[in-house]
Order: sequence, then C-alpha cells, then structure tokens
Amino acid sequence: MPTDGLHAGKCPAPEGRRDQEPLAGLGVAPAQRARTGIAAAGAERCQCRERVRGAGDLLPLLLPPFLLDAAHRVPAQATQVSDTSKVPGDQQLNGNTPARPPCPPQPRPTTTSIATDRSSPVEVVAIGANSAGMRVDNFLVSYLKGVPKSLIYRILRRGEVRLNKARVKPAQRLTEGDQLRIPPLRRALPPAPLQPSAGLTARLAAAVLYEDERLLVLDKPAGLAVHGGSGVSLGLIEGLRALRPGSELELVHRLDRDTSGCLVISKRRSTLRWLHAQFRDGAIDKRYLLLLSGPLPQPALTVDAPLLKNLLRGGERMVSVDPAAGKSARTHFRRLRCLGDLTLAEARLETGRTHQIRVHAQHLGTPIAGDDKYGDAAFNARLRRVGLKRLFLHASALSFRPHAEADAVHIEAPLPAALAQVLARLEELPWTTS
Repeated sequence: MPTDGLHAGKCPAPEGRRDQEPLAGLGVAPAQRARTGIAAAGAERCQCRERVRGAGDLLPLLLPPFLLDAAHRVPAQATQVSDTSKVPGDQQLNGNTPARPPCPPQPRPTTTSIATDRSSPVEVVAIGANSAGMRVDNFLVSYLKGVPKSLIYRILRRGEVRLNKARVKPAQRLTEGDQLRIPPLRRALPPAPLQPSAGLTARLAAAVLYEDERLLVLDKPAGLAVHGGSGVSLGLIEGLRALRPGSELELVHRLDRDTSGCLVISKRRSTLRWLHAQFRDGAIDKRYLLLLSGPLPQPALTVDAPLLKNLLRGGERMVSVDPAAGKSARTHFRRLRCLGDLTLAEARLETGRTHQIRVHAQHLGTPIAGDDKYGDAAFNARLRRVGLKRLFLHASALSFRPHAEADAVHIEAPLPAALAQVLARLEELPWTTS
C-alpha cells in the first residue's frame, strides 16, 4: 500500500514522524528529534483546525436563524486554544505554553426598557370627603392615570382591588374613611403638562364672573373648546388647571366650541355632585341669546322634539330630530326683538341635549345665524358682510344654588362686543331673508 500519510477522513500524518529517521541519520539527539516532531505535529493540527473553522462560513446558509447564535460561539471557543506551532518546543514540553488572550464576547441583543412605564407598589388609599359617593370604577379611572380601563376592570373582576379588606364591585359607592387597596400596576408616565399661552392666560383671568370656595363661573370666549380632544390639545379646563395647580377643577356642564357665555366649574367633588343633581332635576335656569334667520310664528313657543345623536364619516357629530329613537328634549323660545326678517330671541333649556338649541331652531325652519353645521350657507355668507363671523349663540344668564344651605345666585354674561356690533348694523339696514 502507498505510504503517503493520507487516510480517509483524517488529517495527513505529521511530517515530523516521517522525518525522524533522516534526522537520526544526521546525528540529531533523540530529545531534539522529539521536540521537533511535536512542533511539526502541532502545526499540522492547527492547519486542520483552520480548515474546519473555515467551514463555519457556510453556517448562515445551513442553519436557521435561531441556531446561529449557538453556532457562532464555537469558533470563539476554538480561538482560545493556544497555537503550539508558534511556541518553542521546550516550553511545550514543560507545560509553560502561554495562553492566547480570549476573544471578546459577541454582543447579544438587549431588551430596551420602556422609559414611559413605571411599576407601582401596593397602595392603600384613604377615601376623603371629596371622593365620597363616587363609584369604585370611576374613582380608579381618575386615580390611576395612564392605566387602561380594560386593566382596571380586570383587576376588579379578579378581586385584586379590596375595599376595607373585602372584594368590591365596580358600581359600589365609596364613603369617607374607606380604605381602598390597589395592587401593583404598570403605569405610563404622565406627559409633560401643556402650558397655556400668555393670551389664553389673560383671557381666562379676565373671564371670571363669579367665584367662591366651592365653584367659579367663567364667561367662556367663543372659539375655545371646553376641554382638549378631537384635534384640540389644550382646552379651557386644561388651561385653567395649569393656572391653578393642585385644584380639583371639573366641568359641571359643557358649551359648544362656538358658543360663548356662562360656564360653571366646580372646585370640590361634593359641589360637582350637588350641581349635577340640580341639572338632572331641572333646578338650574339657563338662558341663551340667539339670532334666528327668520321670524318666530309666535311671541313665545315651546319645541318638544326628541333628539338623536349620530356620528358621520370622519367622526363628525350630528344631531337630528327623531321621534322614535331620540331622547326627550324641550326648549322654550321667546321673541325679544325683530330685525327685519330676523329675530333676536331668548332660549331656555328644560333639558340639556347635545346641540339642542341649534337643532330645535332648525326644526322651526329658522336656524341660528352663523351656524355652519345646521344653518344655510348662502344666508351665512350674507351675514358675514355685516361682520358676523361666528355662531350667534351666547349663554347669557344662569341661576342656581351653589350648595344646599345657600340662596340662589343669578349670574349674567354680557353680550360680546362682536355680536353687539352685528345687532347695531342690522338695526340700520332693512334686512330681509330673500
């Protein structure tokens, strides 16, 4: 058989073994021959290892991605074996082979923590007078800022929320002195509060019509939303809270963005509940001034037409008269002055549905002047020539009792100067609707 030193599936035989006899013939000492043979064998082993290592280049093509991380660690371990071919033979025999510095560890994917989240410990909240009477679920929604409602109702169903060490239902009412246990939750950090502009600050400061230790009444400017949302980043209530940090300010009722006039803000939870009860019972008298685009058929009349709220494409909210499916709504109209074919009227609400006065005025056939949603576009364009650039609807007066022991107060908001100028110009012109 040929003795070329090649064996199937194995590395070639070390050259040092074949050269031992010639070295012996040259008079080389046995110890030196042994050292030379070991060094040559080390070199051959290194070459074989390099060939195996080179096959690792095919791993990305042969292995799935989730196995690549384990496969790539094999060459890193192999590189930690010292290359004996570059070490003198006497050091190899003495076991003093210097260790090659290990390869730096490969970077591993790291998980980035969400900086906007934080984990809260178990909390035991003492219910104060301002929160007494609230439903448990509503209290948790207002207290746990940044926690989804679905999670709040889940921990309620699981019994992780305890009221005075007992399970509690979402609709149960809180009383002063209750102890509410809240489990650890992951909460989103609240966004940085928006600061109102200097112009808004000045408008809100000058808009206070009435204030005591329980509530305040503002003369809301037209064009300012009562709260943020639907593309509005900062509304009246957000601006007011920024001006009065630490106060528990809440909207008692709402006005449309284009409506001006009296708006009530509560400072205490107990006052908010008291005023809501008065609104439900019809004990609060609200009066509006409006300009109708036509004559009223009678000096005073009542519109009793149920209203149904709809959402159109794009999220726009529209309300229509629907006797079958609508909610009950009553508005009392009273004629104040005729301006040609136009009518300056007063409206008193018996109910408080969305867009109630505007839809009832449209139902009469005399929509409010300047109403871009329920009015006549051509008629509004004619009114813009006399300076009407907004909805002619103003919450002019409000009468209510601030609390159970107080007498009724009557608050009035003067007609804005822009609307007063429109009335003055209409009195000088023989205005007709044709």
